[in-house]
Amino acid sequence: MQIEIIIGCEMHPNEVADYAVAAEKAGVRALWHSNLPNGWDPFVGLSQAAQATSRIKLGVLALSPYEMHPVRIAYSIISLNELSQGRAILGLGGGGAMALATTVRPDAESLDFKSMRIVRGVREAAEIILLMASGEFHHGYQGEVFSVSAPFKLTFMEAARPQIFTCSMGPQMLRMGGRIADGLQVGDVTADRLPEVMRDIQAGLAKREHPPEDFRIGNFWAWHIKPDRDASMREARVGLFARAEVIPPHIGLDHLLDAEEAQLVRDNYRNFLLAGVTGTGDIKGVPPELVQRLIDHVSSSGDYGDIDREIERFKAMERAGLTDLALRVFDDPWESLETIRERVIPHFHQAQSVVDP
Repeated sequence: MQIEIIIGCEMHPNEVADYAVAAEKAGVRALWHSNLPNGWDPFVGLSQAAQATSRIKLGVLALSPYEMHPVRIAYSIISLNELSQGRAILGLGGGGAMALATTVRPDAESLDFKSMRIVRGVREAAEIILLMASGEFHHGYQGEVFSVSAPFKLTFMEAARPQIFTCSMGPQMLRMGGRIADGLQVGDVTADRLPEVMRDIQAGLAKREHPPEDFRIGNFWAWHIKPDRDASMREARVGLFARAEVIPPHIGLDHLLDAEEAQLVRDNYRNFLLAGVTGTGDIKGVPPELVQRLIDHVSSSGDYGDIDREIERFKAMERAGLTDLALRVFDDPWESLETIRERVIPHFHQAQSVVDP
């Protein structure tokens, strides 16, 4: 299993380039730039990194065709791929923070997945992007959700095409990703739930006539490890609303919570959200012991003394079939990168880091 890093969208592209250089030297497989509604555009954010690095993969996570038409996504990821000489990755999903910000009505709790035909929409978007990235002439694309009426052929491409990953969680999305994509990114999936996820992915892969030689399966995972344990736990509480296993209506922690506790999380989810939006980490209406159990189960949180425990957790994920683990860093990304370089990567990464002479 290889280690990847996910940054937010706050860094200036020049700093992202410096960060990418340091991550590449540390042996990080891929640097993912978040796609969020309150910061830098991820393609612009990675543009300088594309030219400052030579080996590290550069990814955008996660982009939805419900916020940006697949044709525009294709042009953007192909352009980044050319700048990086074939190292771009796209994490394509149905939801995500930007899609929620641009498509959900103020009175709605979430995306209406059924009416929006999310699985088909993401599949058609991936197919359009892959067709455009092939460099071949096509007469357009006629889908049930997305269409391209004009013929297209991109003539400026010289690099090998970008990799298209699906950001999948539900069984249908997992099977679809296994069937058409170059890889998948799941989110916040615990080691004990990964076998279930892998079964769906393998079911999709089994339907391919020619499965890819290097199909990647990654897991977005929150990294809150800090020298100060209290600071770590505050950061974890702030981000707990975004952990996929905590978001209603499905609480994916049946093995951890009883029915009453799971309902309590559902009933108070708005308080989880407020704790994140305000940055206080104060989750009202839920006992601190229950909040702490959630944090312990769906993130890496604590001080440096807890890293050995997290290494064992990551090894369990590796045994379950992950090829990559994407660690999302937050308030201190440079400190986190150094800690990951020194204390995590040596346990997993097969490639040698590059050390300045």
